[in-house]
Amino acid sequence: MEQNKNKNKEDGKRRLNKLKEKISDLVEFRTHDLWRGDSQAVSGKRNVFYNALKTIIMTVRNSLDLNLNARAASLTYRTLLSLVPGLAVLFAVARGFGLQNIIKGQLFSYFPGQQKVLLQVTEFIDNSLKHAQGGVFAGVGVILLLYTVFILLSDIENNFNTIWQLSKGRSIQRRVSDYFALIFIMPVFIVLNSTLTLMISSSTVYFDAFSYILNPLVTQFLNILPYFIIILVLTMLYKFMPNTKVKFINALIAGFVAGTALQIFQMIYISGQIWITKYNAIYGSFAALPLLLLWLQLSWNIILMGVELSFSLQNIRKFYFEKETKNISRRYNDFFTILITSLIAKRFAEGSSPLTVNEISEKHSIPIRLTNQIIDLLQEIEIIVPTPSAKDEEIMAYQPAFDINQLSVKLLMKKVDCFGSENFKIDKDVEYSSHWNALMLSRESFYNTENNQLLKDL
Repeated sequence: MEQNKNKNKEDGKRRLNKLKEKISDLVEFRTHDLWRGDSQAVSGKRNVFYNALKTIIMTVRNSLDLNLNARAASLTYRTLLSLVPGLAVLFAVARGFGLQNIIKGQLFSYFPGQQKVLLQVTEFIDNSLKHAQGGVFAGVGVILLLYTVFILLSDIENNFNTIWQLSKGRSIQRRVSDYFALIFIMPVFIVLNSTLTLMISSSTVYFDAFSYILNPLVTQFLNILPYFIIILVLTMLYKFMPNTKVKFINALIAGFVAGTALQIFQMIYISGQIWITKYNAIYGSFAALPLLLLWLQLSWNIILMGVELSFSLQNIRKFYFEKETKNISRRYNDFFTILITSLIAKRFAEGSSPLTVNEISEKHSIPIRLTNQIIDLLQEIEIIVPTPSAKDEEIMAYQPAFDINQLSVKLLMKKVDCFGSENFKIDKDVEYSSHWNALMLSRESFYNTENNQLLKDL
C-alpha cells in the first residue's frame, strides 16, 4: 500500500513537472521563438498559422501599449463636440436627396426611449439649417461648424498615424482638400445605408408577393447589404486615413472584422435600449448623455482596434525580434544607425532610387519599429531628407541631406551624441567638472581619430 502511494506521488510529481515544462515552453515560444522564426524554415500551413497568431498578439500588445481606451475617450470628446455640426451636414446632404425624414426615422429607431432628447436635437438642427439658408450662418457660423468637424478628422488622422508609427501627418493643403471631400462623401454613404435599411424593412410585403420570382439569395443579399456598406466605409477609412500606403487587402480584412464587431455591438446596444425606461427613472432625460458617451467610446475602441489590426497585418513579417527592439543596447542602436545611413548614402552614390522605410526594413531585415525610430532621428539631426519615392509620390523615400563625400561615421556619431537639449541647472563647469571632462575626453578620443571613414564606402 505504501509503495503504491509513493508511486502515485512520484507519478503525480512527474506529470506536474511535465505540465510546468510545457507551460514554460509555451511561454518561451510565445515571447521569443515565435518572433525569431524563419518563414522559409517552416511549412506553408504552419507559417500561415504563425503569422495569424503573431498578428493577434501584436494587435493586442500594441493596443495595450498605446492605451487605445484613452485615445477612444479623446475621440469620444471630439465626436461629442462635432455631433451637432456633423448631423447638420448629414441632414443638409439628406435634404438635397429629399431623404431627411428617413434619417430622422433611423435616429429615432436607433435610440428608443430618448424621443424628447432627439426631438430637441433635430429641432435645433432644423433651425440651424433654416438660418443657414437665410444667411444668418453665413461666414463665421459656417466656418465654425466646418472647423469643428475638421478638428475631429484631424484628431482621427493623428491617432491613425500614431498606431501606424508615423511621425508626420498630411500637409495642411492635403488635409483641407481630403477632409472637405470626406465631409461631403461620408454623409452620402450614411444616407445610402439608412435608405437601404428602410427600403428593405418596408418592402418585405412586396418581396413576399413576388417570392416565386425573386431568388431567396437575392433577398438575403439585400438584408445584409447595409452591413457591407459599413464594412466598405471602414475599409476606405483604414486605407486612406493613415498618411502611408495601406494595402487594400489588409484594410479590407480589418474593415470586415471591425465592421462585424460594430454591427454586433450596435445590435446589443439597440436591444439594450429597453433598459432605458428604468434608467430614466433615476436620471430622467439626462440618461441620454452617459449612454451616448458609452456607445461612442466603445465604437471608437472597435474602430481603433481595426486600425491596429490593419497595421499588424501589413507589418507582421517585419516584427522579428520585436521584444529585443524595445530593449536594444546603446551600441547596437548606433550600429543600426550607421547601417541605415550607409545604405542611404550608397544608394545615392550609385545613382539608384532612394529607399522608403518599408524597403529598408524588408530588404535588410531591420525591425520596422527600429527603422522608423532611426529614420526620424536622422531627419532631426539633418543627415537625411525625405523625397517622393519613384513608385508612389505619396510615399516618402530618403536621401542624404548634403555632400556624401563629407558624410563620415565620425560626423554622424557626433551629431547623434549632440542631439537634444543640454540646458540643465547642474553645475558641469565647477562642481561636476571632473565628470564632464571625463566624458568629453572619451568622446574626443573618438571624434579626433584619424580614421574618418565615409559611410558610402562601408
